[in-house]
Amino acid sequence: MGFLSNRRKRVRLAPELDDQELGRLLKSLLATTRTGTIATTDLCMAQMSRLLEQGPDDWDRRTHRISVLADFLSASHLPKSWAAREPRNPTALVLHAWSQVAQAGPRAQGGDRSDAAESCLRAAELAPDDPAPWVALLKVARWERWRQPQVFGVWNEVLARDRWNREAYMNMLAYLSPEEGGSRLQVLDFVDALIARVPANAPCVATELTAQVFQYQAILGRGGYEALVARTHWSQGMAAQALDRVVHTWGQPGFLRHAKALADLNLLAYALMAGDRRADARAVFEAIGGVVTAWPWQIGGDPLTEFEQAQRRATVGM
Repeated sequence: MGFLSNRRKRVRLAPELDDQELGRLLKSLLATTRTGTIATTDLCMAQMSRLLEQGPDDWDRRTHRISVLADFLSASHLPKSWAAREPRNPTALVLHAWSQVAQAGPRAQGGDRSDAAESCLRAAELAPDDPAPWVALLKVARWERWRQPQVFGVWNEVLARDRWNREAYMNMLAYLSPEEGGSRLQVLDFVDALIARVPANAPCVATELTAQVFQYQAILGRGGYEALVARTHWSQGMAAQALDRVVHTWGQPGFLRHAKALADLNLLAYALMAGDRRADARAVFEAIGGVVTAWPWQIGGDPLTEFEQAQRRATVGM
């Protein structure tokens, strides 16, 4: 138990997950942007460019890094300044568009969205093999509430470049949800089609479980009797099947190798504890190693507190 107690003390929110180079860049950006000088801006651009140019064909890692940087810099001038200074740099253009969406949120009204889609399209023209401009455009499409034929057109462009792009699948899942103009039936059809062909350790493999967590949290949000018995969601039907499909594989060392594997393990630990499957959750918490993602833990309050409490419940009786 002493070992587990030490693990709990080290829990931390880490948007970079296990990407140590990205983590160092985030710390450097936080430290250097406080001065606000032109020289600092140049330094930050050089640092971002150097990181994002690594592994140019590792689309999974590149998408992860762009998404984290866009969220981190959503309130900063840096993405816009970089795109303005290097208008033919596709990475700068994608980061700028992505950060605009991150700042406003996918369901926000208003905001400066005039050049987000144009930035994505220019980046796609400059880097025709890169899926990132199309993933960013998919986020813009959700933000601007495009019609489904347009959105599916963008979706197909992503798949043509990166078949199992995690960020793209998560965006389509959200777009097809009832909250964004789709329906529960469309979500089910989308997930069913994925289950039939996705490799067991593909970057997008958490799409099915994510859909079930969305549904579970919607039940909690309705309150009343439904919320009181929400735990039963995980013991029946598609939710139970979604857990059973992955519970014995995801936590195995090296099974999940994509950039957001730790985010998927957080999701699995949350779902297992929501269904009171504590014995199964213990190994998943061990695999997580204290790297906490805000979602889905934040639905109950402070994510670190929720994670620690769930981890403690999972280890009771050991």
